[in-house]
Amino acid sequence: MHGAWVVGARGAYDMNSVEPLADALREAAEKSSKVVLDASGITFADSTLLSLLILTHQATDFRVAAPTRQVLRLLQLTGVDGLLKVRATVDEAAVA
Repeated sequence: MHGAWVVGARGAYDMNSVEPLADALREAAEKSSKVVLDASGITFADSTLLSLLILTHQATDFRVAAPTRQVLRLLQLTGVDGLLKVRATVDEAAVA
């Protein structure tokens, strides 16, 4: 989509469940210069996911699309929303 590799995330992410998403984002960053995380299906996230997002941002042109309220709140409370490119939709993230 617009030259971006889109990775969809669904469910809860913590230290016990983040590895498959980490693998998918790592692969995307290795194969594409632009990576979009579709965060619309994330039901829970803690600092483990936050760290993964920052690492992915450092590895490639990374965008977070359609974050749920919980994810957006986590990004805002930690100030990471100012670091990451957060967009309302996947399409907007892929283009912007």
